[in-house]
Amino acid sequence: MKKILLMAMLALALASCNTSKKIVYFQDIQVNRPEAITEARDITVQPKDQISILVSSKDPQLAALFNLPRVQYRVGGSDLQNNNGEVAGYTLDTEGYIDFPVLGRLYVVGMTKSEIASYIKKRLIDENLINDPVVTVEFMNLYYSILGEVNNPGKYMITQDQITLLEAISMAGDLTIYGKRDAVFVVREEDGQRVTHWVDLRTQDLFHSPIYYLKQNDVIYVQPNKVRAGQSTINENSVKSVSLWISIASFLSSLGVLLFK
Repeated sequence: MKKILLMAMLALALASCNTSKKIVYFQDIQVNRPEAITEARDITVQPKDQISILVSSKDPQLAALFNLPRVQYRVGGSDLQNNNGEVAGYTLDTEGYIDFPVLGRLYVVGMTKSEIASYIKKRLIDENLINDPVVTVEFMNLYYSILGEVNNPGKYMITQDQITLLEAISMAGDLTIYGKRDAVFVVREEDGQRVTHWVDLRTQDLFHSPIYYLKQNDVIYVQPNKVRAGQSTINENSVKSVSLWISIASFLSSLGVLLFK
């Protein structure tokens, strides 16, 4: 009896160990060992992206010449009102240009927020338009999406210069217990091509993956494990079985009415 109990406990321990290997992140990471950090990849703007650009100066009236009018969108309507509402945005055209007041068409595609700000500031100073400009650039319509086995799937706005895959997963409330840590996919559209990348969250190789730093419009998908897939199959088969028996019962009832009529 003791041997049977011991074997049962050993089997339970092995099963538990095997389960933890499937859900624990960074299993091969070495604690307290410094490692060079991969250079951060700031998000760069692409055609059809929308950004806000605000120019400030000690002379507000002069700076106002280089800012779009502040507008406020009326909820449920299409009209705009000029007041102290939100700053209007610049949308990059298909060639990567924006139309900027006074300076005209500016080619900004492939630039980060700080690069755009520096570029416009330099142009304003070099052309003797403003001596002390302060240029602030912000993203307006940049998003990523996360689907599958996470606690809060959805579409999330990008507001900072860079965002990592781990940050995106944490924003979505982490993976559910049914999410496969070794089957996380990121679909990226870039340079007219769609590429699907795969990553395993259980290994530190994630930090060197080309999709560790996300880009706008990336789609993250977390696959379900066998347990979740099995539950789906069982539920589907149960529904089919109920429908089948209802159909059979209905047929027999109709047949009985015809036979004994």
